[in-house]
Amino acid sequence: MRAIGYQVNLPIDAEESLQDITLDKPSVAGRDILVKVQAVSVNPVDTKIRANVAAKSGYKIIGWDAVGVVEEVGEKVELFSVGDVVWYAGDLNRSGSNAEYQLVDERIVSKAPTSVSIAQAAALPLTSLTAWEMLFDRIQVENSANKSILIIGAAGGVGSIMVQLAKKLTQLKVIATASRPESVAWLQSLGADQVIDHNQSMSEQLGMKDCIDYVVSLNNTEQHMPEVMTLIKPQGRFGLIDDPMSFDIRALKAKSVSLHWEFMYTRSMFETSDMLAQHHILSKVATMIDKQQIVTTLGEHFGSINATNLKRAHTLIESQQARGKIVLEGFAD
Repeated sequence: MRAIGYQVNLPIDAEESLQDITLDKPSVAGRDILVKVQAVSVNPVDTKIRANVAAKSGYKIIGWDAVGVVEEVGEKVELFSVGDVVWYAGDLNRSGSNAEYQLVDERIVSKAPTSVSIAQAAALPLTSLTAWEMLFDRIQVENSANKSILIIGAAGGVGSIMVQLAKKLTQLKVIATASRPESVAWLQSLGADQVIDHNQSMSEQLGMKDCIDYVVSLNNTEQHMPEVMTLIKPQGRFGLIDDPMSFDIRALKAKSVSLHWEFMYTRSMFETSDMLAQHHILSKVATMIDKQQIVTTLGEHFGSINATNLKRAHTLIESQQARGKIVLEGFAD
């Protein structure tokens, strides 16, 4: 099968940073399904792993977020049949989606939405799982019109889904942050009740302190912590997904603020007892898409799945200038 991989951690402009290669088609067993990959999207995690995680032997195949067709099923598979069109975000412990065929545990897969293209669908699994788990599994938002949530850095992939889920599934007042006019307009179109600039004093823009029940920081958490602690209510809940170099949790003590980290690969990495939850989450998100309750975050289509186009995608993501998700589709003959 055709695949794209690397052997050595290299800058993306190096010739061998990502290479077109040929590998044996995987054999399926147990609860795994074998998916013929049709479309993938590229996430910041792809670039981080390519740059920092070594290939243990041979080539390392990365890539998360995929839509494809079930080609074969293991003997213990109960949820899918050959021919089903599915989507998923994969497992960091296993070979990724930058390949013609991929083995995936059925418990982290669902049938894909049918009302959008496979490219539009491929943009969504990882960000949807992250946003859903943060809202409902980590900070466990209450469905109350008297409560509010502040989503910092909301115009990115995770934030764009989180705003939509919070608006459609809860009565929370949703306050989002963005710094560019086009990002403000985007968040307003997704239903945010209020959009403020995270590069300015957020508490001054809101005109009050101790006013937010839930705060989620999606990037630059170190920079935003003073404002987070000013805005969050006593006994509020604070969630984050990034990796601060330093993080003093003592700041949370006076207000008895609870801290919640979201990493959507936790369930698959540790095969937790509730691993099947990701199957259910993706199924619910697919239904919401088909009911036109939420929209895709596809930004750019970079053509077929090959090393050249993946290098372009990694370069754009590393520049931090990407808008929406970058999707690639099909393996050109």
